[in-house]
Amino acid sequence: MNIDPLAVQVEACAKTYPDGTKGLLPTTLRVEAGEIMALLGPSGCGKTSLLRIIAGLETPDQGGRILFGDQDVTLRSVQARKIGMVFQHYALFPQMTVVENIGYGLKINRCSEQERRIRVGELIDLVRLNGLENKRPAELSGGQRQRVALARAIAVSPRVLLLDEPLTALDAKLKESVRDELAELLRRLRITTIHVTHDQHEAMAVADRLAVMRAGEIVQVGAAEDLYRAPEHKFVAEFLGRINALTRPVDEVSRHVIQLGGAQLSCPGAYGTKILLRPEDIRLTQAAQSIPCGLVLQRQFLGDRVHVRVQLENQTPLLIDAPRDCKTVAGEQVGLLIDPLTFLPCKDER
Repeated sequence: MNIDPLAVQVEACAKTYPDGTKGLLPTTLRVEAGEIMALLGPSGCGKTSLLRIIAGLETPDQGGRILFGDQDVTLRSVQARKIGMVFQHYALFPQMTVVENIGYGLKINRCSEQERRIRVGELIDLVRLNGLENKRPAELSGGQRQRVALARAIAVSPRVLLLDEPLTALDAKLKESVRDELAELLRRLRITTIHVTHDQHEAMAVADRLAVMRAGEIVQVGAAEDLYRAPEHKFVAEFLGRINALTRPVDEVSRHVIQLGGAQLSCPGAYGTKILLRPEDIRLTQAAQSIPCGLVLQRQFLGDRVHVRVQLENQTPLLIDAPRDCKTVAGEQVGLLIDPLTFLPCKDER
């Protein structure tokens, strides 16, 4: 099934609701043709408001514009924008079969019966629902219902596909497998997709780029690995994984060092008084005077790894991701191996 992708441009779009609530601050974002963009952030951050503006379900404040390719669609209706949408609970028609659900939009658009049969057949193959054509939603698993909803959304050849928390209704184990299926399917489709989620693992697995949002604005946009390894804001670092926040006095900043557990490590002065460090970038070893040392406060076995919390002098306890065979116990003195190159700068909160 061939769909010509096109770029989506959001220009200075804001949303103020009738009660004065600022649902979205002035926002500019470009989604490239054929790209999968995730809008990622906690509840109330503005990601759903932005998605609804792109869909045409909400009107932006005066001055905002939405472009599909080179066409300004700001004042166009939802139908005229020719989008596909998949919602949290899929909104399938319970009395209809898989075939009838997928072909519903085609029927409304007055496609011939033969054309509907051909198109639906292609989609059944594409989303791997063969053998389930005559089943109703209640007879399907959560992952199968998700694929039916996706097939229905793309049946009408939408110019843009919008996904609003499409995996929220699934349990944790099923979500992981369906997430991987969704990522693979979207890449085969090559349709421009905007995916709203609060789950960082889902966003990283599915999207080409992430737009991390907080308090009505986009904080940072980029590939998942770039955002994880080079966050421009503490919020981004915390939202995309666990993080340790370290502090140091001004004199250590001027000397380009940081004191940790009785040891002095190099650290760029440009990083300022607040430093970030990922738990997986710390290794545990035997306590020694030449390296940072600390006291183990807590040990948690999580199957594939062990979380260890260690108290260092003049710092909040550090969280460390250790290998699953780590035998350290609470109350034990341990040494830490830290590569100064893994320190991350922490920009002040905006």
